[in-house]
Amino acid sequence: MKSITELEELRKKALEKMGVRANTDGYRIVVGMATCGIAAGARPVMNSFMEELQKREIKNASVTMTGCVGVCRLEPIVEVIDPSGNKTTYVKMTSEKAVRIVAEHIVNGRVCLDYTIGYEDKK
Repeated sequence: MKSITELEELRKKALEKMGVRANTDGYRIVVGMATCGIAAGARPVMNSFMEELQKREIKNASVTMTGCVGVCRLEPIVEVIDPSGNKTTYVKMTSEKAVRIVAEHIVNGRVCLDYTIGYEDKK
């Protein structure tokens, strides 16, 4: 860093990233980040959600993390809570699934049933 301008630019970028994590209106995306979730790949999943929301300039959704969700065999687990409080639990998440969930669930309001815990339990 060589100037105040560079420092201000870094601050602006950090605040934009925090905005994705702190927004409480609209959708809440909660990623299970306990040891089992991290070991199964929860961190890249969380990063994919944040990147996709920023790429699409979606302001009505936030990404947060939580501890153990309780079903380690299905990690990484993500809960999407819509503005009405309805919760959808997605399991065995990947970065590619995160991108699809943003496109279909967050943008268009359609739950990706084939990624949900109910679908997985029927297998």
